[in-house]
Amino acid sequence: MRIQISLAVFGFLVSFATAAEPGGAFRAGFAACDVTPDAPVPMWGYGARHDVLSQGVHDRLSARVVVVEAGEMRTAIVGMDLGRGPTTAMMAEIRRTLAPRRFAGILIGGSHTHHGPVIELTDAPGRGRGKFDAAVAYARDLPAKLAAAIAEADDRLEPVQIRAAAKDVSLNRNRHSKRSPQSTDPRLTVIRLDRPDGSPLALLVNFAAHPVMRSPELLEFSADYPGAMRATIEADLKAPAVFLQGAGGDMSPNPPDEASKGPDEFGRLLGLAALEAARSAKEADPIRPTIAVAVESQRFGLRLDLANPINRVLYGRAFFPELVENVSAEFDGGMTLESTTVLLGDSIGLIGLPGEPFHAHATRLRERADLPFPLILGYCNGHFLYLPTIEAASEGGYGADPRMSPIALGAGEALLDQALIALYRMRGKFPGER
Repeated sequence: MRIQISLAVFGFLVSFATAAEPGGAFRAGFAACDVTPDAPVPMWGYGARHDVLSQGVHDRLSARVVVVEAGEMRTAIVGMDLGRGPTTAMMAEIRRTLAPRRFAGILIGGSHTHHGPVIELTDAPGRGRGKFDAAVAYARDLPAKLAAAIAEADDRLEPVQIRAAAKDVSLNRNRHSKRSPQSTDPRLTVIRLDRPDGSPLALLVNFAAHPVMRSPELLEFSADYPGAMRATIEADLKAPAVFLQGAGGDMSPNPPDEASKGPDEFGRLLGLAALEAARSAKEADPIRPTIAVAVESQRFGLRLDLANPINRVLYGRAFFPELVENVSAEFDGGMTLESTTVLLGDSIGLIGLPGEPFHAHATRLRERADLPFPLILGYCNGHFLYLPTIEAASEGGYGADPRMSPIALGAGEALLDQALIALYRMRGKFPGER
């Protein structure tokens, strides 16, 4: 494996923040902000729409923030009703704004709704200026809005206990593989944060399935099924819910019957399953109040030359030129992928990946991590298209061929190995290291 990685990886950066001392307690805070555009802008997700502008709002989009602190360690976890995580430039701005607060790690993930706005357009000729000024303004203002919500949650810290539970549900399907039987990741995991009196502060829900249940022809903004899932949870729990998309690159919703085929009906069904898991979590032992964080980067080569003018023209026809110019610039000469690994106590591992990881990355992580709740948060802190497994790439097809997965083969495996090492190192499993 070390030889394989050396072929794919051209650089490596890492920073670790150590766990807080045992004892004390967790503190946590919640905040939310509306991220629905105020004006018509191009919509994210379906290439066939090209640059057609949005035509209103079906249901509003939000970003929901939970900040967790133990001792002097603090991390922010954000779930957004957007197609992807913030761009590299946006993440840099958010971190600069929040630098005085000394966050060890920040995880900002998109739900991957295909009824959100394009956020990549910038104020430059041929990249948005003059043609898509409303979208440029939206993208310009988004980092400050997210940073303000994170700061608000940080200002609301109060004592909590954290518990988790998981169950398997047959609510997603493999949309890519032709192999039989088709594998899936049925795991639904919830993390509940409860005040000392037992009342819930928030519930985090991790599940893998594309939010693509509303028609592509609908040009209105929508959170898709995660919005209905949250509403179902909140009506019962009387506390906010945060959806954290999992390794959903090859996972689609799998309604069990005709009655649950719509996004609202499917979201309600998933919400009821999450509530059942939340009741189990309430009876679980609280996790030890410590936090450890690793923020690491690796640079990978490409399977496709995105600087080639022919490829840019082809991508421009498939999507639209201004979007492709911004994305291609970010991928120039290779891709630097950042992963953020957060360990809560000895039980919960959160691994944020900036792309669309295939589900087998998550199932293999659970097999290897020796941890009760190791979770992948996809579409987190960026978006570098699909991260298929090596086996999936060998099958080809949408999401696994070089057009939509231009990153070097084995990149997903390398990122997961990196995170796995971090999880073991945080728990002191490599004695004798200097």
